[in-house]
Amino acid sequence: MTDVIMKIKGVMKRLPQRYPFLMVDRVVECEPGRSLVAIKNLTINEPFFQGHFPAKPVLPGVLILEAMAQATGLLAYCSEDEVPDNTIFLFVGIDKARFKRQVEPGDQLRLEVRFLRRKRHIWVFAGEARVDGALAASAELMCAQQRLDD
Repeated sequence: MTDVIMKIKGVMKRLPQRYPFLMVDRVVECEPGRSLVAIKNLTINEPFFQGHFPAKPVLPGVLILEAMAQATGLLAYCSEDEVPDNTIFLFVGIDKARFKRQVEPGDQLRLEVRFLRRKRHIWVFAGEARVDGALAASAELMCAQQRLDD
């Protein structure tokens, strides 16, 4: 079993999302400036499964991308020497999104993000979401640092 680097309280300290849109339960690996691995555990009690779809619950693809975007925000946050308290990392773009398998209740989504480059205030990452080692989705994601009072 991989050690937990950041539990839910640490995640919540760094991400502004809250239930039902907090899509990261813990961080299990982090190499600042390089990569991060996070986990999202999915249960039938998640509110989106009630309507997507009642006969065959499937995690919406946009929420897989949101989970990857939150993981990139965590990696950006951990990669900066100092991040002011009134600062968040916002999801600002996506390219090359692909979906390979369905994600269902009971699955554990493993979010793997890797830093690619930074141009001024835009950070670019490669992201993959896996279930039991199988690729569920991949994308190139962008985030930007922004002050909350702007």
